[in-house]
Amino acid sequence: MYYLGVDIGSLSCDAVLVDAQGHPVSWSVVPTGARNLEAIAVAREQVLASAGIAEADLGAVVSTGYGRARVEGRLAAVTEITCHARGIDALLPGTRVLVDIGGQDSKAIQLDGHGHVLEFAMNDKCAAGTGRFLEAMARALQVELTRLGQLDARARARDLTLSSMCTVFAESEVVSLIAEGADVAEIVNALHRAIATRTLALVRRVAPDAAGLSVAMSGGVARNPGVVRAIGDALGCEVHVPPEPDTVGALGAALIARDRAAATPRHLISPQRRID
Repeated sequence: MYYLGVDIGSLSCDAVLVDAQGHPVSWSVVPTGARNLEAIAVAREQVLASAGIAEADLGAVVSTGYGRARVEGRLAAVTEITCHARGIDALLPGTRVLVDIGGQDSKAIQLDGHGHVLEFAMNDKCAAGTGRFLEAMARALQVELTRLGQLDARARARDLTLSSMCTVFAESEVVSLIAEGADVAEIVNALHRAIATRTLALVRRVAPDAAGLSVAMSGGVARNPGVVRAIGDALGCEVHVPPEPDTVGALGAALIARDRAAATPRHLISPQRRID
């Protein structure tokens, strides 16, 4: 039997399939776009096809993320806080602080070292420092989003600062810096350090002193080594990143599906009888 976790975010829909032992079997990340139902269907089809199994082989499905209520036939819809905590504990056991930066929000989660949430803080009032923010900055710089980390590594002076983290104002400031002849690599580094400063304030709300704690990062922004490095510098510690940071929430959802299926009578696990 297999268990599916689906994480529907603002930028991507992620799906992870685990086997009866909880081992990841396949995963998929597709753009959410304007039609999240289509994204859910595509991600679901891809993980099943990659594993070579059919819908009938699924023991249970758990959804998470902004669009979690859109997943049909789910056993449960679980918050992304809980799912990210469970997922990161499976990938990086002993994690005590998790920084999750997604498409439109940032989270800092304090864990007990066993995948259980002790406290969390969210920045969901503004897109500053999120994937959307970096997308806007990449457009202003006329570079590919995936190149930001490479450009950051080329920065030398690393003393340029931005006066605003508001996406609109920061974009205007970046355009002005380009017009003044500022080096693109230095601008990118300044953007990453600004994100790190904002993240530091978020982390301090759940862990005032992160010294000695194992810190990890999830979410699509964790694929940017410049941001990871800047956050590590701000926190004064190494930030660990799992191989597929985008799928941490979906993995946690899949593992929760496995656990809850074991504790739920089989006749209740159906599209008609959901437990939310």
